Amino acid sequence: GGAVSDPEGMAGLSSLLAGLVEKGAGERDSATFAEAVAAVGGELAATAELEGITISGEFMARDAALMVELVADMLQRPALDADEMSKLRDRQINFIRAAKDTNLGALVPMYGAAFLFGEHPYGNPVSGSEESLASIRHRDLRGYYEDHVGADRLVIAVVGDFELAVMTGLLTAAFAEWRPAAAEAIAIAPPEPEPGRRVLLVDKPGATQTYFWLAGPGVGIDYAQRAELNIANTVFGGRFTSMLNNALRVESGLTYGARSSLTQPSLPGSVAVFSFTKTESTIEAIDMAIGILERLFAEGVSGEMLDSAKNYILGQYAPRLETSAQLAGMVSFIEHMNLDASYVDGYGPAVAAAEGEAITSVINEVYTRPDELVFVLLGDAELIRDDIAKYGPVTEIAITEPRFRP
Repeated sequence: GGAVSDPEGMAGLSSLLAGLVEKGAGERDSATFAEAVAAVGGELAATAELEGITISGEFMARDAALMVELVADMLQRPALDADEMSKLRDRQINFIRAAKDTNLGALVPMYGAAFLFGEHPYGNPVSGSEESLASIRHRDLRGYYEDHVGADRLVIAVVGDFELAVMTGLLTAAFAEWRPAAAEAIAIAPPEPEPGRRVLLVDKPGATQTYFWLAGPGVGIDYAQRAELNIANTVFGGRFTSMLNNALRVESGLTYGARSSLTQPSLPGSVAVFSFTKTESTIEAIDMAIGILERLFAEGVSGEMLDSAKNYILGQYAPRLETSAQLAGMVSFIEHMNLDASYVDGYGPAVAAAEGEAITSVINEVYTRPDELVFVLLGDAELIRDDIAKYGPVTEIAITEPRFRP
């Protein structure tokens, strides 16, 4: 499920459903449901993602039966109230409109994915757009629920202090008779981004800063050389002391932050650079980021960088798998993505064993050369339009347009 399964023109539908299953289920209305969770000090929330909808919760061990009951109600007996849906949809539209004034950086990757992937489902904004959300009706949401939510799509992971037989009995009683989803699971083809440099300019008149996102096609979650790729990304732009941040922030003072990111869904995603700078330094900052990418290709990762990145990754990794909630999230992720235990168990040894030559090979295989990059810029078009034309053919869209795809 998730954003990839949103019907054409209805991006954000799965996100609305995720929000709505929290607003009453079973015999409880919205207020009563929230009180049932809060009364025992629990937490329960649903979120939509690119390729799924996740319900996550934390309860005291003694309240496990209540936890299962509430989650089963959310999934099998959601109220899906029409008035609550209208409120949620309107609030989501207002959040997007507010971000166009107060949180531009959050919008740039959404414009970026839409521009890089075009009409492919990976270009769907998870939270939707003003245009797509406004087109969604209550009957669409109910139809989506029937079609895409069912026992055949469900992965359950429970971690905590419980008797296995008791928990198995609770889950079996709650879900064994649940119907399958009415429609076939969505099958999507790998994305085929358009080759060559191209530029999307999102015009925000009066903006004093330009936000930029430079990207190219990436790899999927099952990429074999995950350790080498993460080391390369850590060195390039994945931490404060990265090549990108050091050049654009520490040495030049052109920005407060520059980073690179790997988006790895089930099929090939993207590799991107993101930063922002004063309008008058737009070209200088972008050229510097491109120069750092060229340096990554030319020089690879030095021995000192390699050792530092390994220590950083291994130091950060273990604390992300300490709590019951973190473990449950990882177990369900592995199952959902058709991975196995080696995704966790083999990662540390793979990072420790990674060598510079293999990392150089990964850089050349995964990262996009500067002459093939997709550029997304959000800023005052009147002040930067002519200068950015050197990067490639420019497509322009006003930030007031109610969509992310140009």
